[in-house]
Amino acid sequence: MASALSNLSEYNEENIPSAEKMSFGIVVAEWNRHITHALLDGCFRTLLRHGATEENIHIVQVPGSFELTAGAAALGAELRLDAVICLGCVIKGETSHDEYINHAVAAGLTQLGIQSGKPHIFGLLTVLNEHQAIDRAGGRYGNKGVEAAVTAIRMIAMKNALRHDVRKIGF
Repeated sequence: MASALSNLSEYNEENIPSAEKMSFGIVVAEWNRHITHALLDGCFRTLLRHGATEENIHIVQVPGSFELTAGAAALGAELRLDAVICLGCVIKGETSHDEYINHAVAAGLTQLGIQSGKPHIFGLLTVLNEHQAIDRAGGRYGNKGVEAAVTAIRMIAMKNALRHDVRKIGF
């Protein structure tokens, strides 16, 4: 669904599992800091609102969005985390650099998620201009950081539910 059709921060809080016993890593890009730190604020507050503790939320910063994947890999290698949330912002410029970065981050996080068996959440704004980024970092379309936090909680809960609901095949 296009962002223009909904506010990313609107969701039914009653349908979100408790994050009380979950541990999270957050990797945030420093490039476009005024945008990425608004995403971080929305993400962090949402995790706390759903029961996560500050002690179970580990935040690292990387220089830019391209480094999100390497930051997520390093964070996941050092800490026992249930999910890693990556937050960044790539604004289209005069060249096609944005396409290379966006594709690399998407592929890298997908690969990390598959290899580790843990959710690696794509909280990367891929926008045409700064105005669109502001709209998605606490502006008129909500905050993508909130959406990333909710996604992480739901994916951890889904994985935990599957682990406890293993069905036996055969006799």
